[in-house]
Amino acid sequence: MINVTAENFDAEVVAASTKIPVLIDFWAPWCGPCKVIGPLLEKLETDYAGRFKLVKIDSEQEQELSGAFGIRSIPTCVLMIDGKPVNGFTGALPEGQLKEFLDKNLPEGDVLEAEILSVEVTEALAVDDPIAIDEALHQAMLKNPDDEDARFAYIKWLLQTGREDDAKVAFAPVIAKTAFVRRFDSLQRWMNAIDFAAERADMTDTAASLDDQIALNKRDFDARFAKAQTLMAAQDWTGAMDELLEILMRDKSWADDLARKTFIAILDIIEPPKVVVAEGQIPPVDATVATYRRRLSSVILS
Repeated sequence: MINVTAENFDAEVVAASTKIPVLIDFWAPWCGPCKVIGPLLEKLETDYAGRFKLVKIDSEQEQELSGAFGIRSIPTCVLMIDGKPVNGFTGALPEGQLKEFLDKNLPEGDVLEAEILSVEVTEALAVDDPIAIDEALHQAMLKNPDDEDARFAYIKWLLQTGREDDAKVAFAPVIAKTAFVRRFDSLQRWMNAIDFAAERADMTDTAASLDDQIALNKRDFDARFAKAQTLMAAQDWTGAMDELLEILMRDKSWADDLARKTFIAILDIIEPPKVVVAEGQIPPVDATVATYRRRLSSVILS
């Protein structure tokens, strides 16, 4: 999710919509229904795994943009494809109706070979054959360099296995996409956390120092975020999310939503690849992802 203003509208909405559908959420801080639909749209952006990009426009701060779209009430959502509005709706629709709207208007999402490979690799070979995992994910990316899912899976694997330099090489061709492909932004945040931790030679002392700072001042958000980064670098995902929730419970918008954006990045990273199931069956839901997504929604809406 990206906040859009008149200054970045052309780049983040018009130009971006020529590559991926962009859903604009017109909202305002005082709007109660906006606070309901906002987290649902962010959840669906994650669930739809790159099929659309979500942006938010503060209708009061950006009255010129609101006027250009004829916004008369909020929340109002407008779907942009190829630089043009193609459909929209007004009001805080429930999740089921939001999915119906997206499924009706978004281009069909293919079952990508990379997704199937990821599932087969992680389920069948993770314990016995890490070399085969590496080769399968690498070949899936090489076969189609523009396949964002394949590249995400390969870079994620490299970071999981401690090959940060290789991950940065694989990430370099898509670094410009972090502005509008959220999962790439999530990988960037993970790499930033790894770099942050690497700069601190004695992690034991650093962790103890951060804990001391937090004990003295529970609102020392810089220390809490630093601790979350060190936990993220160590792949202690629940520990990092717990620390970020501590920030969010005290200040939901601290540092331009840094805690929330990092929390969502972790959910992107830890969510398992989509499993292909028979028609009519419901894909399994990862318990940790589901639990922490609910906890985030609860804090944001409180």
